[in-house]
Amino acid sequence: MIATIQYNSRKIQIDVSKPIDISIAIDASKMGVNAWYIDAPKIFPENSDGEIIKVSEGAVVNFNSIHFNPHSHITHTECVGHITNKVHSVNKNLKHYFFVAEVVTVAPESKRGDFFISAKQLKTALRNKKRDAIIIRTLPNLIEKKSKQYSNTNPPFLLEEAAQYLKEKGIKHLLIDLPSVDKEKDEGQLLAHNAFWNTSGDLRMDATITEFIYVPNTVEDGEYLLNLMIAPFENDATPSKPILYKIIE
Repeated sequence: MIATIQYNSRKIQIDVSKPIDISIAIDASKMGVNAWYIDAPKIFPENSDGEIIKVSEGAVVNFNSIHFNPHSHITHTECVGHITNKVHSVNKNLKHYFFVAEVVTVAPESKRGDFFISAKQLKTALRNKKRDAIIIRTLPNLIEKKSKQYSNTNPPFLLEEAAQYLKEKGIKHLLIDLPSVDKEKDEGQLLAHNAFWNTSGDLRMDATITEFIYVPNTVEDGEYLLNLMIAPFENDATPSKPILYKIIE
């Protein structure tokens, strides 16, 4: 089914029957992605007066509670409230949900045991393209990213210069398949977060960072329409389900 969307001054055509889900879900029945040194998420039926509220246990409904951290266990979208004294809500500051995005594949550079993405690499990938969002797929792009235990592994990250470049280029929404845009242990500097959200100047309240995505290898680099769907939590970060649609020329 082909749909035409008016995006700013541009008419965009997409096939709504072919969504590309780049989120990672929580599945408590098996090992899922995890970071930041905390236990796995839990999904469990509640207990009322000694009775388990689960249909297979004789209840009339399934009534599960979920214990998780969006930063550790699932694809999530965060706003500047993640690093500011005042906890701004991503649910209140993300007010639009469709964006023209560029998928780029990057092999992180390495130096002294660190793997990182530089401004030069992003400039090469984006060139003069004008986009609202960038979706960064890192190499190697293994399916194990959906269940990797990242704590104490020093995963790749963005250099401060790379985040600064994205901000200056007008990228409002940064999506990446890593647990963080910053180095795992950086003495609390959070250089890429601070640069992207411009914490030394006017805060970019409507800019977001989405971490723990997974872009399948079948998805080609290029231009897509991004639907950045979030769960309505009043929090600095919330679980999200970014969906891509290939733009039909």
